[in-house]
Amino acid sequence: MKEFLTDVETLRKRAREHMERGPVTDAYGADLKRVIFVLNQSLATELVCVLRYKRHYYTAQGLSAQAAAAEFLEHAGEEQEHADMIATRITQLGGEPDFSPETLTGRSHTEYDSSKELETMIREDLVAERVAIAAYTEIIAWLGVGDPTTRRMLEEILAVEEEHAEDMLDLLDGIN
Repeated sequence: MKEFLTDVETLRKRAREHMERGPVTDAYGADLKRVIFVLNQSLATELVCVLRYKRHYYTAQGLSAQAAAAEFLEHAGEEQEHADMIATRITQLGGEPDFSPETLTGRSHTEYDSSKELETMIREDLVAERVAIAAYTEIIAWLGVGDPTTRRMLEEILAVEEEHAEDMLDLLDGIN
């Protein structure tokens, strides 16, 4: 039977090996290259969401537009925070965050939207949130115990995405 915890001397010795890997030790249990790839997709998703919400904020018009625009702006800020968290984690794992505008929408789980009607904007934002929720739920399950730090970060982001979906549903109910 394997010991529960490696002896202290071995832990100390291993910590000195491959120091260039930073926080990624031999105990890291996920496919590092794949995690960085998936996180770059998630980064693209969050950046597309920032752009979509910002566009909706600036173009929302109509009787219900003021409340919706305020929600769009708040969500844009939160999506930017998510992007920053993901980019930081990619860097911690030894990867490079991909901010390339040329490939952004192709890597994103969600789509950009340039609707002009307020109700369509809200519906498209709700769809995007639902896509993000489904994607993050799958990624979290896939990570399992292999990368608990990334999993916890994505769980935190997922909770906010669920709040965003609820907000969009409330806005829809308010205009119908």
